Amino acid sequence: MTRERKLFGTDGVRDLANSGNMTPELALKLGRAFIRFNHGRKIIIGRDTRLSCRMLEGALSSGMSSEGANVLLAGVIPTPGISYAVKELHADGGAVISASHNPAEYNGIKFLGSDGCKLSDDEELAIEDFIFSSSPNPAQVNDGPRPQVPSKDADSENYKASLDIGRINDAPELVRDYARHIAHMLNNEAVIDNVVFDCANGASSASVPVLIEHSLFSRLNTQIIANRYDGLNINKLCGVMHMQNLCDYVVKNNLSLGFAFDGDADRVLISDKFGRIIDGDIILWVLGRWLYSLNGNNQVVVTVMSNMALETHLADEGIKTLRCPVGDRYVLETMRASGAGLGGEQSGHIIASEFTSTGDGLCTAVLFLNAIKDLGEDISSLIDRFGRYPQKLTNLTLKKSRELVDMTSINEIVHEYEAKITHGRIFIRTSGTEPLLRILVEAPEKNLVDELSEILSSRLE
Repeated sequence: MTRERKLFGTDGVRDLANSGNMTPELALKLGRAFIRFNHGRKIIIGRDTRLSCRMLEGALSSGMSSEGANVLLAGVIPTPGISYAVKELHADGGAVISASHNPAEYNGIKFLGSDGCKLSDDEELAIEDFIFSSSPNPAQVNDGPRPQVPSKDADSENYKASLDIGRINDAPELVRDYARHIAHMLNNEAVIDNVVFDCANGASSASVPVLIEHSLFSRLNTQIIANRYDGLNINKLCGVMHMQNLCDYVVKNNLSLGFAFDGDADRVLISDKFGRIIDGDIILWVLGRWLYSLNGNNQVVVTVMSNMALETHLADEGIKTLRCPVGDRYVLETMRASGAGLGGEQSGHIIASEFTSTGDGLCTAVLFLNAIKDLGEDISSLIDRFGRYPQKLTNLTLKKSRELVDMTSINEIVHEYEAKITHGRIFIRTSGTEPLLRILVEAPEKNLVDELSEILSSRLE
């Protein structure tokens, strides 16, 4: 059985910035530990737009450099942009400084391997082992007096340590390279007029303008909102966490479509022209059918949070649905194990392995447009035709760490109420990124969903 991780959650290490597990001191240790684990000589680091990113970037890159790694700083760039750069430049790994959908006061660090994919639980455990049990860095100076000029004697440990430091260089061109790569995926005939992109004042603020510039969107009425970041407004009343902002904008301005991203742009949700939300389940329904028609792959991986209607619709098309735990890296692991070419989450994390190695909001938006064109879909009728089961997600704030939550007792309560649902389910889990207990109830009858959600929330509060 895999040991419990102490620092890493479902999406890297995350905490309030400058406190807890997200201090410069820990970022430095994480940088050193990653290189000791990875043995890499070339690492690429990206970040979102949070005020604390520069602080953590300096510490993380210093830790990597102190272990001899050469570091390229890509600046503000989506997480999938680092994944793309790692593979394109044949780097040994990458890191992203971002707390994704969380508010500006949070931050996080997640690592990618040389394949551009997020690390497994076991790999993250190995990095933690280096942090908690490794010997001190041999390059560290002791408390005694030091010579003003290190000895140039070839046998001098100080001299060797002073030369065995990796270089840190800026690479601002990488975000443009990534965005042009995404633009080249877009079928010109699939481009739609009157589209808006909500950048959540996050990483996509740097990539969406390049995507527009290098596609037919530049010749049409294409708008961008929430792309004026100040370090404190990431995800603030915008992006996937506040879809009403985008939906209202689409309706008010009589637009055809709107795309919203999260802070690091590895997620996307869509507003149709009526201001209704096309979520990850509907996107998977569209892309699943499209990819099946292109390459015959008839498997789609979804998480335990996806609506049961998705399974029904895909089954009607001869496509098998596989479920996995929440988290896009678990989606990818299941895709690899099963040979599925598509997977994702209701929240908008979508991975199409033929095109990307991690959740990619911009890539998903482009593929969605391509699929709509090839399938001859009417975007405005997707939600009506999908006909999801009523579903309600309630979040309760945890008063203790998630490791101390008694899931055995909670599951007993779940079994007690599951008998009341003929065709539906109850699913309860702790969040891997926030101190929350998530309660999901799904059933054909909305009244029953609301009633059970309220009862369970009251019992578990």
